Amino acid sequence: MEQSTAYAICRFSDIPSQRARGFHLLIVGEDGAPQPWPIVIVRWGRQVFGYVNKCPHHGVNLDWERDQFLDANGTRLMCGKHGSTFELGAGTCVEGPCRGKGLTPIALAVLDGDICVTGVTLVEDDEASDEAP
Repeated sequence: MEQSTAYAICRFSDIPSQRARGFHLLIVGEDGAPQPWPIVIVRWGRQVFGYVNKCPHHGVNLDWERDQFLDANGTRLMCGKHGSTFELGAGTCVEGPCRGKGLTPIALAVLDGDICVTGVTLVEDDEASDEAP
């Protein structure tokens, strides 16, 4: 059985409860080339939820300012461009132009106090330095 790689994104304690934080990562695409992979991670108590940071309405990032992802009540993710709101746990749009559509979930795990992404291959910073000088 193949072991899935877990990539530590941040410490669990780096995201306060009932807050969200965005990350700009690079993923290895199907063609093997690096491609941008913006994600948002939400912490709600002991739970974490992660989604690709792209609204299904027009494909824009959700945050209207850095790390501003939640609605005024702090209970749903919100697209800063058109105001669509999304359930935290399911990513389903419940209000706005993309109602009924959903965010693309990402697989997360909390390991040794780190929030880790799994099920993908990230481009790691040290890959470029693996070559001999």
